[in-house]
Amino acid sequence: QVQLVESGGGLVQSGGSLRLSCTASERTLSTYAMAWFRQAPEKERELVAAISWSGGTTYYADSVKGRFTISRENAKNTMYLQMNSLKPEDTAVYYCAADRNFRTVTTEARSWGQGTQVTVSA
Repeated sequence: QVQLVESGGGLVQSGGSLRLSCTASERTLSTYAMAWFRQAPEKERELVAAISWSGGTTYYADSVKGRFTISRENAKNTMYLQMNSLKPEDTAVYYCAADRNFRTVTTEARSWGQGTQVTVSA
């Protein structure tokens, strides 16, 4: 497992943008597939986006396609989620996750961050 730390959350108006970051303090992330999940109050956690270790393969939930972009800089040991055209329904705690491959990071990730709150006002 790897210790992950998210940052970049906050309060933004509808239509605004935020960029989330996820880093690992002790181990390199370059060999891990990674993903962003979110959980809104009284809702189940949902997969938002995922990226392979090389960045060559990505996945987006239908609800964020065209608005969010997942990326990574392995040299900086960091993954990002650029969120544009934010909507109130994007309000949630966002978590980054890591695991050994693309399939497992989306279904049974073993490493998680503590989460960062994103609030979008109408």
